[in-house]
Amino acid sequence: MKRKLAAVMTTALTTASGAMYFAMSAFADDAAAASDTQKAANPLITFIIPLGFFFVVLYFLMIRPQKKREQEQKELQSNVQVGDEVITTGGIVGIVVRVADDTIVLETGGERTKIRMKNWAIAENVSAAERAKAAAPKKKAGLASAGVVDETDKKSKKKKDKDEE
Repeated sequence: MKRKLAAVMTTALTTASGAMYFAMSAFADDAAAASDTQKAANPLITFIIPLGFFFVVLYFLMIRPQKKREQEQKELQSNVQVGDEVITTGGIVGIVVRVADDTIVLETGGERTKIRMKNWAIAENVSAAERAKAAAPKKKAGLASAGVVDETDKKSKKKKDKDEE
């Protein structure tokens, strides 16, 4: 899906830059014909500007996010610890028993089967995600963070306090 989108974007931007080049060169020819004193724009410059814009857009839409995802994946794979629950690219779920330089040993199943595999095969670290979620500050409810107080809760609390006395 992403490759199709990339191909469509590339084709669209290439077509647009070509159309801009031909339009600018047509206007430049008309301007040169209309006035001999004016100097026509360099067609090379009118082609380079849209092409440069194309590469900038391509970088920010496709190359930069892909590099960011790859960096996060490498960081995830290098931060695996013994005792973490991980999921591999093949779908195997297991607990890390041993970590070496470029391999790990997973313990899977009720029979405690051990599997040795490469670090690059780790797709997700479930334990690290749970630790990050627990460490993140909890958000308040929408009404409480806006400063809106529900009066019915206060009334029910007062009734409970009176009933207990």
